[in-house]
Amino acid sequence: MDLNNKVVVVTGAASGLGLVTCQELAKQGAKIVAFDLNEDAGRSLVASLGDKAIFANVNVTDETSVIEGIKAAVDAFGTIHACINCAGIAPGGKTVGRNGALALEKFSQVININLIGTFNVLRLAAEQMAKNEPDAKGERGVIINTASVAAFDGQVGQSAYSASKGAIVSMTLPIARDLAPLGIRIMTIAPGIFDTAMMKGFSDEVRDPLIKMVQSPKRFGDPVEYADLAAHIITNSYLNGEVIRLDGAIRMEPK
Repeated sequence: MDLNNKVVVVTGAASGLGLVTCQELAKQGAKIVAFDLNEDAGRSLVASLGDKAIFANVNVTDETSVIEGIKAAVDAFGTIHACINCAGIAPGGKTVGRNGALALEKFSQVININLIGTFNVLRLAAEQMAKNEPDAKGERGVIINTASVAAFDGQVGQSAYSASKGAIVSMTLPIARDLAPLGIRIMTIAPGIFDTAMMKGFSDEVRDPLIKMVQSPKRFGDPVEYADLAAHIITNSYLNGEVIRLDGAIRMEPK
């Protein structure tokens, strides 16, 4: 699928990987629909991208909110061709810590935002994509979910986060099978540690041990590398139903 003039919904668009993905795909001619709860940052982003971008204040866990965001995309640009789910949270918490068992509501919150929020957006985006006329290769749309290397080697205190990301990994193939008759592909990217604005704010004392776990190149990922992979997935019609680790071969130590 050619990116030029394609309509791409990005969740978590106002910061981190989502922000850079919006910027990079816009450079390649895509029309951007930025979903986020941070209205100031979201509107600042779309203002920088020009008239081929809109912002929608969307809570990914709320069905009505996502429906309204999808409608905003269709009202502005006519349809949706791709959906990239970057929205998520990563709070820590041991199963049993100093204050006792991990609060169930904390575990549920992570699952609700990272997993259910991702599925909520992709199912409604796919419903809209299914209305598209297929292109020359029979494609109507592409979905990209964001997991994490924590899905495979989660650290101490990451039970909730790892569970949410592991589920995103596990649902990739069955969703690919569900959507194949509709001409919609789905892929998952499992990033390692990326040098987002949040990570740049940590001291070398925090950063250096993490970089040490990366095999090569010996650094954090550049968010542009995530965006470049997302762009490639959209344009490469034979990528479907798979998870790609984008991590410099990092293998996380227990802590």
